[in-house]
Amino acid sequence: MELALFAAWCFLVALAGGLVGLVLGNIRLPATLLVASSTAAGGGANLAISAIAALTAAGVHIRHGRINWRLVAWMAPPSVAGAVAGGYLAGAIPDALLLAFIAAVLVQSAIALLRDPPKPAGGEGGPLDVRAAVLSGAVIGVLGGLVGLILGSLRMPALLRWVGEAPQRAVGTNVTVGVFVGVAGALAHLPNAAPDLDVILVGGAASVPGALLGSRLTGRLSEAALIRAIAVVLLIAAAGCIVQAVT
Repeated sequence: MELALFAAWCFLVALAGGLVGLVLGNIRLPATLLVASSTAAGGGANLAISAIAALTAAGVHIRHGRINWRLVAWMAPPSVAGAVAGGYLAGAIPDALLLAFIAAVLVQSAIALLRDPPKPAGGEGGPLDVRAAVLSGAVIGVLGGLVGLILGSLRMPALLRWVGEAPQRAVGTNVTVGVFVGVAGALAHLPNAAPDLDVILVGGAASVPGALLGSRLTGRLSEAALIRAIAVVLLIAAAGCIVQAVT
């Protein structure tokens, strides 16, 4: 029964994440820990499930041309390197403090998107800010490594606001970077504890149809509606961080 409920939750999380280009591992993590054999095994399993969901959604976005591969090439390496560095530094800063900080940034980002939707530079043929992509990828990677999350919820507003990517391409680009970070994070957990294979299989299998459905819905939303959807999901992700910080 626990695994069945876990599968249903993974489907819903992947559905919402696929729609707005987020993996939402922080929302899935508490449920993963409930069915995992240990905290370390659950953290690794959650990252593996995140990578599966992200890869599934990325496949759909590839077919629809919603991925900026140049940005992926610039953003993925510093994101992965930052995540590895953050993993080594895990424990140096209390998780509760980090999660509270991340939640505050998510709330601020969501409100900013709702009040003043960004005007994408790349969407009109203008130049994107590659330097912002590299720096934000590295910083967010470190934060994610510290708390064991991919943190695509922080990368998304960075892509929209600082890098200047168009919303639909930001969705596909963000989730593709999440694939690399998720795989690297799951592999980094192996020396600590082998992730629970049964949890990965159940969560991954349930996430695939959710990510497929959500990512297919992305193209049906107008730019304004997609930005609003991203903002709402950022607020939900912030609530998830707050719950983790106080438990």
